[in-house]
Amino acid sequence: MGGGGHGGGTTYKGYTIPHNKRWHTVAGKGLCAVMWFWVFYRAKQDGAVLLGMRHPWDGHDDHSHGHGHEHEGSSSTSSSR
Repeated sequence: MGGGGHGGGTTYKGYTIPHNKRWHTVAGKGLCAVMWFWVFYRAKQDGAVLLGMRHPWDGHDDHSHGHGHEHEGSSSTSSSR
Protein backbone atom coordinates (compact mmCIF):
# COMPACT_ATOMS: atom_id res chain seq x y z
CA MET A 1 0.00 0.00 0.00
CA GLY A 2 2.14 2.90 1.25
CA GLY A 3 5.88 3.17 1.04
CA GLY A 4 7.83 0.61 2.99
CA GLY A 5 8.99 1.99 6.30
CA HIS A 6 12.72 2.35 6.72
CA GLY A 7 12.62 2.89 10.46
CA GLY A 8 11.10 0.87 13.20
CA GLY A 9 7.66 1.29 14.47
CA THR A 10 4.97 -0.19 16.62
CA THR A 11 2.54 -2.56 14.91
CA TYR A 12 -1.04 -2.67 16.13
CA LYS A 13 -3.68 -4.76 14.35
CA GLY A 14 -1.67 -4.82 11.16
CA TYR A 15 -0.93 -1.09 11.07
CA THR A 16 2.60 0.09 11.78
CA ILE A 17 2.83 3.41 13.57
CA PRO A 18 6.24 4.99 12.90
CA HIS A 19 8.34 6.43 15.71
CA ASN A 20 8.83 10.18 15.68
CA LYS A 21 12.23 11.79 15.63
CA ARG A 22 13.09 13.69 18.80
CA TRP A 23 13.11 17.09 17.08
CA HIS A 24 9.60 16.49 15.68
CA THR A 25 8.28 15.91 19.19
CA VAL A 26 10.08 18.92 20.68
CA ALA A 27 9.06 21.22 17.80
CA GLY A 28 5.45 20.04 18.03
CA LYS A 29 5.26 20.69 21.77
CA GLY A 30 6.93 24.09 21.35
CA LEU A 31 4.53 25.18 18.63
CA CYS A 32 1.61 23.87 20.69
CA ALA A 33 2.75 26.01 23.62
CA VAL A 34 3.02 29.08 21.36
CA MET A 35 -0.49 28.42 20.06
CA TRP A 36 -1.97 28.19 23.57
CA PHE A 37 -0.11 31.30 24.76
CA TRP A 38 -1.56 33.16 21.76
CA VAL A 39 -5.09 31.84 22.42
CA PHE A 40 -4.96 32.90 26.08
CA TYR A 41 -3.46 36.29 25.18
CA ARG A 42 -6.26 36.98 22.66
CA ALA A 43 -8.87 35.72 25.15
CA LYS A 44 -7.52 38.20 27.69
CA GLN A 45 -7.67 41.03 25.15
CA ASP A 46 -10.93 40.23 23.31
CA GLY A 47 -12.66 37.54 25.38
CA ALA A 48 -15.69 39.63 26.29
CA VAL A 49 -16.21 40.64 22.66
CA LEU A 50 -15.85 37.04 21.47
CA LEU A 51 -18.40 35.81 24.01
CA GLY A 52 -20.84 38.62 23.18
CA MET A 53 -20.61 40.25 26.60
CA ARG A 54 -19.32 43.53 25.14
CA HIS A 55 -19.36 45.16 21.73
CA PRO A 56 -16.07 46.30 20.18
CA TRP A 57 -17.36 49.88 20.01
CA ASP A 58 -18.40 50.03 23.69
CA GLY A 59 -16.47 52.53 25.74
CA HIS A 60 -15.94 54.98 22.88
CA ASP A 61 -18.76 57.38 23.70
CA ASP A 62 -16.47 60.40 23.97
CA HIS A 63 -14.75 60.70 20.60
CA SER A 64 -12.78 63.77 21.62
CA HIS A 65 -10.59 61.82 24.09
CA GLY A 66 -10.03 65.00 26.08
CA HIS A 67 -9.13 67.01 22.98
CA GLY A 68 -12.26 69.08 22.74
CA HIS A 69 -12.62 72.83 22.51
CA GLU A 70 -9.73 73.39 24.90
CA HIS A 71 -7.24 73.39 22.03
CA GLU A 72 -9.25 75.91 20.06
CA GLY A 73 -9.24 78.30 23.02
CA SER A 74 -5.54 77.88 23.71
CA SER A 75 -4.59 78.35 20.07
CA SER A 76 -6.55 81.61 19.85
CA THR A 77 -4.82 82.98 22.95
CA SER A 78 -1.39 82.03 21.65
CA SER A 79 -2.10 83.67 18.27
CA SER A 80 -3.21 86.93 19.93
CA ARG A 81 0.20 87.35 21.60
